[in-house]
Amino acid sequence: MESEQGMNRKGYAWAVSAGLNAALAAISMKLPLYQFVRYSLVLLFNVIMWASYVNSLKALSSLQATVTNFATNFISSGLAGFFFFHESLSFQWFAGALLIIIGVVILSNSSIETKASTD
Repeated sequence: MESEQGMNRKGYAWAVSAGLNAALAAISMKLPLYQFVRYSLVLLFNVIMWASYVNSLKALSSLQATVTNFATNFISSGLAGFFFFHESLSFQWFAGALLIIIGVVILSNSSIETKASTD
């Protein structure tokens, strides 16, 4: 039987994967590709994102999964825009990203609710 800590790690890995795939869906719309290819990529990344998010909900509370997913999506989308598309990021963006990360760390270390595996 898998330990509770191991389940939490897997849950956070799934939530981060969901956030990264959501960001990849947004990024793929900015790529200079045929419209059909862009929409296909968006669909693919969204399907993977939802599957990852559902798996994260099996190990984490809905609050922990949602906040981790959102934080990963927000930060990776912003950084991808900055590095790949030369979009500017203000000081407020970095301050907000830091606060989001602090919030995720606080939530992940708190014992909001222990989710029992139903598998």
